[in-house]
Amino acid sequence: MILRNLVSQVAELMGGAAAHPDVAEAGAADSGMADAGAADPGTAGPGAGHGPAGRGEPDLSPADLAAMLGATGPTSPPQDPVLARLLPDAYRDDPEAAGEFRRYTEQDLRSGKVAAAQTVLATLPAEGGQVRLGPEDAQAWLRALNDVRLAIGTVLGITEDYEDELEAASSADPRSAYLEVYHWLGYLQDSLVRALG
Repeated sequence: MILRNLVSQVAELMGGAAAHPDVAEAGAADSGMADAGAADPGTAGPGAGHGPAGRGEPDLSPADLAAMLGATGPTSPPQDPVLARLLPDAYRDDPEAAGEFRRYTEQDLRSGKVAAAQTVLATLPAEGGQVRLGPEDAQAWLRALNDVRLAIGTVLGITEDYEDELEAASSADPRSAYLEVYHWLGYLQDSLVRALG
């Protein structure tokens, strides 16, 4: 239950409906994106197949083209510290280059994180128990576990010396349970890496 809740929270933070995959599918259907590839080219709207785009190609405005290329994303890092940790700048010393890189990549990065979380939620037995994973699912688990650890580590202010903090934490420390979960997630990641190796 703890893992399911943590993975769901990270997915929701990324903007996904990981806890309720059917909601995401319904949203795609409502937006007309559920089966865009099945559209009949002969039923395209007015203007399709005509104009400067060429025969059979739709007219695209610069805004449409930017949206298709994913160039409409944010250019500044998130204000939330956990999101900033999960979606770091690619170029720390060059804010302009970092912003341009973010504009083109952040949405795909978010989508990948949500997809990894959905894989964990889909392969994790609801009542607990043994989990068997193929190589692709195991890689998704590794990515999702890493995201959860980064999120917890940011909230707790965990540093490279966290093992010392874990040993020093008493049961009265409000962070002690979260430090134990953080440690357990690291063990789980290590076990997966070894199983894949």
